Amino acid sequence: MSPLLPLAGRVALVTGASRGLGKAMALALGEAGADVALNCRAQTQAAEAVAQAIRSIGRRAIAVQADVSLSADVERLVATTERELGNVGVLVNNAGIAKILPADQVTAEIWNEFLRVNLTSVFLVSQRVIPAMRAARWGRLIHLSSIAAQYGGLIGPHYSATKAGILGLMRSYASQYAKEGITSNAIAPALIETDMTANIPKEIVSRTPVGSFGEPDEVARLAVLLAQSSYITGQTLNPNGGMYPT
Repeated sequence: MSPLLPLAGRVALVTGASRGLGKAMALALGEAGADVALNCRAQTQAAEAVAQAIRSIGRRAIAVQADVSLSADVERLVATTERELGNVGVLVNNAGIAKILPADQVTAEIWNEFLRVNLTSVFLVSQRVIPAMRAARWGRLIHLSSIAAQYGGLIGPHYSATKAGILGLMRSYASQYAKEGITSNAIAPALIETDMTANIPKEIVSRTPVGSFGEPDEVARLAVLLAQSSYITGQTLNPNGGMYPT
C-alpha cells in the first residue's frame, strides 16, 4: 500500500453519496486511493457525476441506486459492489433524512419512517458487509450521526433519537469486532454548509462559538482519518464549531 495513497487496494461504499457530506467523503476516499461505490436513493445522475470525478483521478467508481432502508435493495447494492469492485472494506453510513418538526407534531408514522431510513439502514448495510470484513480481518465502519444525538438539536425528537441510536450501534460493533481488525466510529457534525442546512436561520449560525458553518471537507478529512486508522475505534468525532464541547 503506497504511503501516498493509504487506501489503495481498498473498496469503499458510501451511502447517500450524490451530494453534500456523502459526495465530499466519497471524493476524499477516492483521492486517498480507494475504489468507491456511491449509493443514492433517487439522484442517480448526480451520483454518476461524482463517480465520474473519482474515475478521472484513476480510481474505479460506480453509482448504484438503492433504498438502503430495504433489505432487498441493500443486498443488491452490496452484491453489485462486490461484483464490480470487490468486497467492501470501508463502509460510510451516511444516508438519512431530516425534517424540522415540533415534538407534538411527530406522529407514529413519522417516527417509524425516521427509524427506518436513519437507523435501520445503518444496521442493514453494516450487517451485510461485516462478514467479508471479518473474513479479511480488516474493516472500517464509519457512521454519520449528528450533534443532535448529544444535545437534542433543532430538528426534533424523531431525528435526535435516530442519530443517538447510531452511536449505540457504533459502540456495539466496536466492542464486538475490535480484535478482528474491524473498527467502528461515528462522526457527529453540527452545522455544515450543505443544501440540508440552506434554510437554517442565520441567527442560529451566530450562536456557534466559531460563528460560521463548517465545510464538507472538514467531515471528509475525518472520514479518511478513520478509514486509515487501525487504533481509533468506538469513538465519536465532533466537527461542531464548539457547539457541544466534549
